[in-house]
Amino acid sequence: MENRKFALSALATTASTALLLLSLGAGAATAQPASGQHPAAPGVDNSSNPYVPAGALWTQSYFGSTGGVELHADVLRPKNLAADAKTPVILSVGPYFSHAGQTGSEGRSQTGPSSRFTDLIDGAKLMDRGYTVVLVDLRGFGGSTGCLDWQGLGEQADVAASVNWAASQPWSTGKVGLYGKSYDASTGLMGLGSGASGLKAVVAQEPVYDAYRYLYSNGVARPNHSGTPAAYDGIAQIAPVGGANGDDAHYAKNAGYEKSHPECVRNNDTLTQNPDHSAAFWQDRNLITKAAGSTVPLFLTQGMIEPNTKPEGVDELLSVLKGPVRGWFGQWDHVRGNDTDAEGNLAMGRAGWFDEVMRFYDRNLKGITPSVTDPAFAIEGSDGIWRQQGSWPGQSTAASAKIGSGSYSATTKNAFSAQSEQPAPQTDMETMRRTPLSSPAAAGSSGVWTRSQPVAQRTRITGTPMVHLQSSSTKGNAVAALYDVAADGSAVQIDLNISVLAGNGRTDFALKSTDWTLEKGHSLAVRISSDDARNWSGPANQGSIKVTGGSIDLLLQDPASDLATQGDRSGYLDEYLQNARANVPQIAPSFELKLNS
Repeated sequence: MENRKFALSALATTASTALLLLSLGAGAATAQPASGQHPAAPGVDNSSNPYVPAGALWTQSYFGSTGGVELHADVLRPKNLAADAKTPVILSVGPYFSHAGQTGSEGRSQTGPSSRFTDLIDGAKLMDRGYTVVLVDLRGFGGSTGCLDWQGLGEQADVAASVNWAASQPWSTGKVGLYGKSYDASTGLMGLGSGASGLKAVVAQEPVYDAYRYLYSNGVARPNHSGTPAAYDGIAQIAPVGGANGDDAHYAKNAGYEKSHPECVRNNDTLTQNPDHSAAFWQDRNLITKAAGSTVPLFLTQGMIEPNTKPEGVDELLSVLKGPVRGWFGQWDHVRGNDTDAEGNLAMGRAGWFDEVMRFYDRNLKGITPSVTDPAFAIEGSDGIWRQQGSWPGQSTAASAKIGSGSYSATTKNAFSAQSEQPAPQTDMETMRRTPLSSPAAAGSSGVWTRSQPVAQRTRITGTPMVHLQSSSTKGNAVAALYDVAADGSAVQIDLNISVLAGNGRTDFALKSTDWTLEKGHSLAVRISSDDARNWSGPANQGSIKVTGGSIDLLLQDPASDLATQGDRSGYLDEYLQNARANVPQIAPSFELKLNS
């Protein structure tokens, strides 16, 4: 999940099937402390190790998790503080903290802490502010033992153990904030459901809310359903840094855990290949249900047209939380709040990411009341204009879009197959930033189409549209797609999802969450079509699927009442508008979208 180019060659060398050290002089290793102990030595600074951020002292520790797993932590303490000075802790737990590199070997000749969040450490001046940063390898990754567990109960236990460990250290105030983006944003959501008393705040950028939905969609395998687990097999097998200045024996032994435990990769590749969302394996990995009732403050970012960790489950998560939630939502892809493009423009378009994050952490970890009041939700609409709201989706008008009757071929390639909305087959969440769209409605008039009357005023579609489909066919798949159609007939696909047809003739499923405004005179088109049938159980139906009707539930808002907040148009929006253009047939309108007066 990141905007760095994936080192495929490195992955190939580390994956056969498919992501401290105290220095002497130039970096020779000393012996590590026993599990659970804190190193007594003062740590390593930037003068002897270039991977240590300026102003920090680096040490390593090991501690236990469930199942006999030993977790490895890199600890970065403010250099200007006494060794026993108590500070709050910003913690990140994930698969990308290997000393050799985040998703593959980066060619280091000297060991050192991961640079994954050096942008936060330097940009937010964490050492000057008096924060300790702790980076923990999930089981199976980096210097931790155990088998990788694809967001399962083992990883959830690792997050709880990491929070408890960080909160209990003699240099800790006992208050911990989780930070991450992508996979280690998902571990932040695990923290919400952990019950760890020391967890006081979570910052999660572009997370996965439900591990199933990254590999499958309502019974249909996504293109990356086998390749992504294979990619993490490779990351788990990244070799330690070798040489005189490399990792010590303790770290190296832990990093080689998979060599003596081939069941780790085998189980990861096998257990994830189940398209049944109701299976216990996947229910254990639904972070939404695990986080239900959490009172821990959350700061969340979500790209509404994200092609990687898509907005599937964001609405559900917000509905079950009991604590305060902050959010940046908008029209961007898989980026961090501080990321910039080649010209130096902010990828999300909103300035002040680190400032807002630190006001959030200072309030919840230090008890400092900010002098600036930030909006609960800052949202960039599909027009590139930013607004503020107290919640999301916010007060709305319920509406229903009619689905017409008709039939479509069960073997025709469709929008879901043609639109490259998924990571490449063998790609982890971190390295896949975006995959360009390709003619989402290239099939033209194929499928079952329905269209609204042109809207009489600007009308926002927000929240999570819900599909209710009636069909006489019970074998096959249904793709539901929404299109914003201008008065001149040009159109853009704005939402899409797929489901296996239910056996009783009624299929209900959610589209992705959205926040899209139809301009005055535009209309909404709905298309029902089919996947290529390769994921059906039983013999494929080579005939047609008959749709007898149905509806899509929508939430509508009037943008005229928006309250503005600062922010520029995100760069990805124009790219999306160009690549998501669609061909929509001319059909008579059959329903109306109307706001409450």
